[in-house]
Amino acid sequence: MTPDPRDLTLLEAAALLSGASEWDSRALPSRGVRSFVLSDGPHGVRRQLGSGDHLGIAASEPATCFPTAATVANSWDPDLAEEMGAALGQEARALGVDVLLGPGLNIKRSPLCGRNFEYYSEDPLLSGRMAAGLVRGIQSQGVAATPKHFAVNSQELRRMASDSVVDERTMRELYLTAFEIVVREAAPRALMSAYNKVNGVYANESHHLLTEILRQEWGFDGMVVSDWGGSNSAPAAAAAGSSLEMPAPGLHSAREVVAAVESGQLSREQVDARAAEVLAVAQTAPSHGDRPVLEDRAHHDLARRVAEESIVLLRNEDAMLPLKPGTRVALIGDMARTPRYQGAGSSQISPTRLETLLEAVGETELELVGYAQGYHRDGRLDPDLCREAVSLAASAEVAVVCLGLDELCESEGLDRSHMRLPEAQTRMLAEVARANPRTVVVVSAGSAVETQWEVHARAVVHTYLSGQAGASATLRVLTGAVNPSGRLAETYPVRYEDHPVAAWFPATGEHAVYREGPYVGYRYFTTTGTPVAHPFGFGLSYSTCDYSDLEVDEQGARFTLTNTSQVDGAEVAQLYVRPPGGLWGPSIQLKGFAKVRLRAGQSRRVYVPFDRYTFRHYDVGEQAWCVEAGTWTVRVGRNVEDLPLQAQVEVEGTHPQPATQELGAYLTGEVTQATDAQLRALLGRPLPVARAGGELGVNDPLSSMAQARSLLARSVVRVLNRRRARVEAAGRPDLNILFLLNMPLRAMAKMTSGRVDQAMVEGVVDIVNGHLLRGVRRTTMGYLRNWRADRATRRELSGR
Repeated sequence: MTPDPRDLTLLEAAALLSGASEWDSRALPSRGVRSFVLSDGPHGVRRQLGSGDHLGIAASEPATCFPTAATVANSWDPDLAEEMGAALGQEARALGVDVLLGPGLNIKRSPLCGRNFEYYSEDPLLSGRMAAGLVRGIQSQGVAATPKHFAVNSQELRRMASDSVVDERTMRELYLTAFEIVVREAAPRALMSAYNKVNGVYANESHHLLTEILRQEWGFDGMVVSDWGGSNSAPAAAAAGSSLEMPAPGLHSAREVVAAVESGQLSREQVDARAAEVLAVAQTAPSHGDRPVLEDRAHHDLARRVAEESIVLLRNEDAMLPLKPGTRVALIGDMARTPRYQGAGSSQISPTRLETLLEAVGETELELVGYAQGYHRDGRLDPDLCREAVSLAASAEVAVVCLGLDELCESEGLDRSHMRLPEAQTRMLAEVARANPRTVVVVSAGSAVETQWEVHARAVVHTYLSGQAGASATLRVLTGAVNPSGRLAETYPVRYEDHPVAAWFPATGEHAVYREGPYVGYRYFTTTGTPVAHPFGFGLSYSTCDYSDLEVDEQGARFTLTNTSQVDGAEVAQLYVRPPGGLWGPSIQLKGFAKVRLRAGQSRRVYVPFDRYTFRHYDVGEQAWCVEAGTWTVRVGRNVEDLPLQAQVEVEGTHPQPATQELGAYLTGEVTQATDAQLRALLGRPLPVARAGGELGVNDPLSSMAQARSLLARSVVRVLNRRRARVEAAGRPDLNILFLLNMPLRAMAKMTSGRVDQAMVEGVVDIVNGHLLRGVRRTTMGYLRNWRADRATRRELSGR
């Protein structure tokens, strides 16, 4: 029987608040407390055995690689996400995993974030509803899901040493709402805090985020786990509401918690509350029971169906698709043979099997004329490969060209530098299209890309990162076995420079200032009237659908959808609202959606209910959610720019205070023109000031040692950068080096299984700052003290 935390000694309770190894919590055998296993798992279970790591480098057990979150979001189908989640939960149990680290649902503030493939959308409602479905599915199998990264985590550069500076209204309405939906609708048993600071306080130590909002306002009663190495101060984290430090900071972390209680900095009640949250997960850990058999065949078929539902048809000139049986096709592009089906980093899965277009095309009724590589994956221009592709295309009825972002573009630990596809690919496409105008492009990318190259294609099928069964799913769409029903969960700007954050993303210094406020994604483009390549919610189909008869009351909206074609299909009906106009902000926002399946010629009445999120806004002055009274406009349609139905509804509420003119550009959405004075008005406080130069501190990233006084420290950074450049020249990211360069020096005390403590870190910092003798002395003495203290702590915990 699991003990009550109050029956444990203070040291025992404190010891439960940190991990024992890369993936295991700490056990207390003398107290009957068993450990539990955590594992990465946004779109597959990455169960590592033996020597583990958190970066996706070491080998892991085979598991189904489902489509990534960015892909699944395009299905606009929470029920499908729940079905996928149940499969993930079943595989987690089969592989002995108790806590699955996912889903990731940070808002896509910029298309350049290198981890966007792990996140759902630029919209919090869509993100929250899809993530809630996945969480319900995972937890239906007895496995704890862990939504992440809470919160305001939007860039990979300096991700462990960055301060996200954001106004309270924007944070509440955009960056927290998705998490709120998941907590309220799916009751996750765990949640992961983010690496970064939020308005000057580490997310893992933020009482405002973890206690006031997450626990008190939303009612979360589960375990908060730090991101791996993301804890700063163990006592501060426990006081704020964070339960478990991972991966294995060592017993010195437990001693810090004990010392904080003894000094009055932390209460025993707070330690017991955090220990109880860890014990609750340990008590219900399924890994100690019987394990089911991994249903790899059934889950491969499910992965295919998820991909089919998520593929987006972006272009289909002259009804080029679907391709008829017997069509003679040329298959062109390296990604037809070596697919991009997932991103790099901690979410990287070892698939149970992997399909390729080149192999799967033989299972269709298409006639394959031949295959040409077309381009080098690393972007090098090669006229010979291009000529080979052009020659092959000319000999076929249709050229199917596979393009996309390579592995170096989309990875944990780095952000993209631009939105373009590699020039070697787009040049080759233009030449192929000249030789054969009947060209179809299949795109593989986990985030938005510029699309000027689309003029060279009659049809464009975007698969995103479609998992291990994506090839057969793509071919079923190309041949019409599946009618595409995916819709974009993010906006595709004409060019990156049109994006509201283009001038300040990613932040290269210690402060990442969210200057754009609430104007993220389509909220900016629709408010300012900025043209886009593909709007939020966009996607084509082989069927057509009409909208009619909108009726709106205080409970929700009803309307009729009619399939006006001869082809069965599915329509994603989207509901947006426009406020009365008394409150400044985005002109229109998504507040509901429904994926509706219709047979050819069928009509169906559809109901989209209103809820707590439909009309609310966060009033900073009142520090509360409020509803603006007046006449709201409800619009329904195919995407944010195609909304044929419109009605009005009277909503009771309050009248917001008139906006201060000091907000300037924020009143119109032209945030790229906002001044520092207007930004100060938005934040309601002075702008943060970057720390002046001088000696480095424990929270500076290793990359900052390039300016250190110590020649040794500068040399370390030079060596790391040379190794990074050498590996990236081969087209692959070096995740270890990326992690090290972004890692703050303090993380040495959190990532070394207790071999380094805080005193030793301070000694290393002395060495970095040129105080060699003092640093060596502090480090050596710290090592000896920590070694002796660990021996004593282990004896005390074992009862000897």
